[in-house]
Amino acid sequence: MEHVQEVLKTSLEELERVLSTKTVVGEPFVIEGNTLIPLISIGFGFGAGGNIGGKKSGDGQGAGTGGGGGIRPVALVIINKDGVRVEPIKSGMASVFEHLGETLAKAMKEKEDDDE
Repeated sequence: MEHVQEVLKTSLEELERVLSTKTVVGEPFVIEGNTLIPLISIGFGFGAGGNIGGKKSGDGQGAGTGGGGGIRPVALVIINKDGVRVEPIKSGMASVFEHLGETLAKAMKEKEDDDE
């Protein structure tokens, strides 16, 4: 069972390395005077198991892990001269680009209105 514990420990250490606040709060970027910060939802699951051979299986032993996960954008924090607001993002990657386009269109319209 030591082998299973080592495999599980290694898996947890890797998860700890990957998950951080930078994982759920993306890098800010600026477009037309608007600072956009993506917020991301992360889900994951994993399992581990092992076996030490018995009477029928000989002296062998084995262990393994498996896992999976997903990342989904959930909102954009928008910072501009008017303040800070959070805009939710519809599900699906296509809607991220749709929402980003809508946000940019609003920002450009606001800029045009200010320039007039």
